Amino acid sequence: MPPIMTGLSGNEIYCLGLKGFSPGELVVGNSVHSLGFLGGLGAGLRGMMGGEVGQVTDIIREGRLQSHARIMQEAKDFGAHGVTGVTSELRPMQGNVEFLSVGSCIHGADSPAPARAFSSSSNGQELFSLIDAGYTPKQFVIGNVAYSVGVAGGLFGALKSLGRGEIREYSDVFNATRHLALRRICAEARAAGANAVIGIETRIMPFRGVHEMLMLGTAAYHPALGPAPQSSAVPAHTSEEPVTSDLTCEEMWNLASLGYMPLKLVLGTAVYSLGFVGGVMAMFKGMARGEISELTTLIYDAREHAIGLIRDEANAIGADDVVGITTHVHELGGLIEFMAIGTAVKRRAATGRHARDREPAGAGRHPRQGHMDQRRRSVRRGGEAGRRWRGRLSLSSASPRSGPRSLPQRRGRRAP
Repeated sequence: MPPIMTGLSGNEIYCLGLKGFSPGELVVGNSVHSLGFLGGLGAGLRGMMGGEVGQVTDIIREGRLQSHARIMQEAKDFGAHGVTGVTSELRPMQGNVEFLSVGSCIHGADSPAPARAFSSSSNGQELFSLIDAGYTPKQFVIGNVAYSVGVAGGLFGALKSLGRGEIREYSDVFNATRHLALRRICAEARAAGANAVIGIETRIMPFRGVHEMLMLGTAAYHPALGPAPQSSAVPAHTSEEPVTSDLTCEEMWNLASLGYMPLKLVLGTAVYSLGFVGGVMAMFKGMARGEISELTTLIYDAREHAIGLIRDEANAIGADDVVGITTHVHELGGLIEFMAIGTAVKRRAATGRHARDREPAGAGRHPRQGHMDQRRRSVRRGGEAGRRWRGRLSLSSASPRSGPRSLPQRRGRRAP
């Protein structure tokens, strides 16, 4: 029998073995696309107007879906129950674009292969946590938007950037595209029969003069979240959306043991300018050693404003907390973009199916093994900012004394 060629690590194989899965073959799917002259011309005209560039959105989405479909066909040929660790990459190639998907098959021990295998962006350790917290993985899902600020938005933004403060034209475009990508990933999840999208990863990438806002994650079903919505259309209201979260499955595993379930991925973006006068003052102050107060106050105000946006969104949906908050800063020429993103959660009874006496993830930490000891900032409902989430949101490496109740540490979290 030939050896199995898999992308799973030893830790991942161990964790999946606890759920009755064995490693299978590595599967690869790709699709090379050209935007074409007419598509490029239309995209250029639409990019001048600002907002979503539909032609580019469609061709990127088509390429990503085709490459994913090809790894699922390979998985079916191998008789796999699922594909884990699925990736979706976009690579320029001789003036064209290659869309590449890669994953690793897994096989169940006690049941025949299903007609359609599940797929997940989670690695083996995260998939263990997902299943053990009561979720059934369904499908790797994506939501994307190709967008441009446009000539008009860029002109007004450039004029307003002469003054200090938020540039609403840019903030509005960025907020709209992020929420549209979130609604589209929810639509894919509903079509797959899921009521949650877990482990959402957010990326922003340049593409042919525009930017693609990409969200990818794992559509899953949890009985405590109610029946899965049936419509596959992009929802117009939050109440029609599946539950969404950017927490890792390992963090979800811990939160489920504490009685918390996710409600929604919340995000807010603010684009700020230091202004002409402030920029000149900062430039002169930068020649000497010491604090540049203009930049300090601008960055502080902008970051707090972005956090305030997700606080308001969490209040609107009745969340108890927002956990896993991260803030990201990107320079846009003479402007600075601040994005805050986190998961709104609510306490519910009987949220997980792992044993009550199971040690929390992180117990039995090996003394020579590093660990993720990230303390997540949490915002209480009612505007009480700054409280720290004190739960240990990490997994340790396997310890000879910990037995099967502790989980090996994952190899690192993906960057947004």
